Amino acid sequence: MSGYNAVLARNTDNAPKSSLHSQTVAFSHYNNLSAQLPIDPATGKLVEGCIKAQATQCFNNIKAILKSIDHRMTDIVRITVFVTNIKDLEAIGEVYRSFFTTYLPTQTIVAVKSLPLNASIQVEALVSNGVGSIPNAPQAGDLIKLTNNTSNAPICNLSTQTVAFSHYNNLSAQLPIDPKSGKLVSGGVKEQTAQCLKNVKAILESIDVPFDDIVKINVFLTDLAAIDEVNAVYSTFFPDSSIARAVAYVPTRTVAAVEALPMGALVQIEAVVSHGDGTPPQLVEDRHGIVIEASNTQNAPICPLSTQIVAFSHYNNISAQLPLDPKTNQIVSGDIKAQTEQCLNNIKAIVESANHTLADTVKVNIFVKNIEDMAAVDEVYKTFFPEGTPARRVIGISSILNDALIQIDAILGNAEGTPPKKA
Repeated sequence: MSGYNAVLARNTDNAPKSSLHSQTVAFSHYNNLSAQLPIDPATGKLVEGCIKAQATQCFNNIKAILKSIDHRMTDIVRITVFVTNIKDLEAIGEVYRSFFTTYLPTQTIVAVKSLPLNASIQVEALVSNGVGSIPNAPQAGDLIKLTNNTSNAPICNLSTQTVAFSHYNNLSAQLPIDPKSGKLVSGGVKEQTAQCLKNVKAILESIDVPFDDIVKINVFLTDLAAIDEVNAVYSTFFPDSSIARAVAYVPTRTVAAVEALPMGALVQIEAVVSHGDGTPPQLVEDRHGIVIEASNTQNAPICPLSTQIVAFSHYNNISAQLPLDPKTNQIVSGDIKAQTEQCLNNIKAIVESANHTLADTVKVNIFVKNIEDMAAVDEVYKTFFPEGTPARRVIGISSILNDALIQIDAILGNAEGTPPKKA
């Protein structure tokens, strides 16, 4: 580790605080915000009122965090909305429009089983960090966002299909919508999975980015029993090119069971993509040859459909880790504490295999089968992240692969970047 690029965690009294996580963690050219619940920071309790009141509080909390670090809502690259009732989307959309009147970030919306504090909504934001966290970086303060929509993929009046900033493209989650008809494709989960991935591919082709530049895929399924059908289709898209097939490259991946998706879809797919040419004013000599570095270690579970860790530029993306013992590939025996510890030990093994430490973590995402288990989960979590530095998201989902009680994924800083490394 060079130590040149540092994790920068910050908090403000104008948004809810927690000893378990930071409100925002900046690394390089991105700010990673913790998912915001509709908590009034003055009382520390959920706001009273309907879903509109809760949604407004979530966005006000995000706005307060951004203001505290000299950023604005227009610096948001991606918004993720978790709701417990999919029927609330229209009301949430009304609130959403009041915060994003012109510029629209990319967006993902899913309905989940439960949220902390029994909230009805939770909102998460990924934010550009134009000044960066690299001292005296030549592009500090000058980088701009690039937004794009194509008619070859579904267009939404509440989101942009892709927003690029610095060396990453962040895509809106794609539903299985036929862009010509604007309706869900006919058929079952196989046909819907194929359409989601076709939409992702169309968006990438519209910005001249190859499909194999994807570093992370998030799959949201309403029926986890359909995962084999999803995987059968998934395997026809990855690897995509002869070069990727030669090295068997597949991106990192997280699969989550959700209660419902917009339009009654069975599946929704979100992609995070490398952006080798960066965004202006980066010069060719600054960007040429930046590559994706993918790796696996025998000290953590290996899956043929995903890579454990994929580094690109100044970030490492880690696949969701189940509480699998890498020696047996079986769920560890014991309660939620044992499973949490195994998930985090797997992440730690992956991180250390890439010559990093858990202190490089900027964001942790926790998917738990029973939200009431979070007190026990947090007891274990504190032993791995005693300073409470990483930003964090917690959602309750109805089922997890291998009938696990918990799964965890993470994002890390990558101070040395990916080749070409500077001397």
